[in-house]
Amino acid sequence: MTTTLRRAAHWHRPMMVSVAAMAVLAVVSAIGVLTDPRVLTGAPIWLKPFKFSVSFVLYGTTLAWMLSLLPRRSRLAERAVTVVVAMSVVEMAVIVGQVLRGTTSHFNETTPLNAALFTVMGASIGVLFTAHFVIGVVMLQRRIADRAARYAVGLGIGLSLLGMLAAVPMVLPAQEPAIEAISGAHSVGVPDGGPGLPLAGWSTTGGDLRIGHFVGLHALQALPVLALLLTRFGTRLDERTRVRLLVVAGTAYGVLTVLLTWQALRGQPLLRPDALTLAAVAALLLATATAAGVVVARRRRPELALAA
Repeated sequence: MTTTLRRAAHWHRPMMVSVAAMAVLAVVSAIGVLTDPRVLTGAPIWLKPFKFSVSFVLYGTTLAWMLSLLPRRSRLAERAVTVVVAMSVVEMAVIVGQVLRGTTSHFNETTPLNAALFTVMGASIGVLFTAHFVIGVVMLQRRIADRAARYAVGLGIGLSLLGMLAAVPMVLPAQEPAIEAISGAHSVGVPDGGPGLPLAGWSTTGGDLRIGHFVGLHALQALPVLALLLTRFGTRLDERTRVRLLVVAGTAYGVLTVLLTWQALRGQPLLRPDALTLAAVAALLLATATAAGVVVARRRRPELALAA
């Protein structure tokens, strides 16, 4: 364990310093959630910094690890990761700063300062998206030796870009809640700040665009974890079969991200799907299970591989 931590500390240095800082901020925010009685849009005021800092810990650690898999150093990818670090610091500075001021960071245009800070956040996210895309291109060009890891990384980066795009509807004109100086919303069909799921805060009375956004973003971790599980426990599966299963899983994951966003845009709570949503989920499950079954049935058996 100690060796692993020491190795991780030598990954992209600026990113790992940022990860450590975000971890400290997560602890501070958690203390704030427990001790600060202030509530903002129906949630503890420190909950947003807590969720964002934890997310950046996962995101940053995963990106730094992916960079360490490259067969040779890429200065372009390293610079892109440094840009990600800078943009994440900007975003967290605005979020925490607004908490300290006792107001919201997202969709807030109630004063010129609040509007300017929200604009800065939007610009930083756009730059981060571009840097993330550049990292993905480099990862595809510099082929990772392990094919399963290569596909997991490529799919994870691509699907996390899809997750970022799933947040775009939050700031479109259709999401303006007809409240003066508020320029967007997480919820669809109901005001932000209503009843929500514990911790996540996702609306239980209307649609919530954060769900598809969250699921898509965390493909960055989900696909590599699946690749690791297939390698460790799928000992009877050859490399080609593991790769094909990852492609099936990645495709299903992408469709699920789109499906969750579609459900939210229809003003439908996650836990109260209608018949159409249930039919779409059932079709996705059936198609995924069928595709995975076909891949496994056609796998190259170890004894045949040895004979060849």
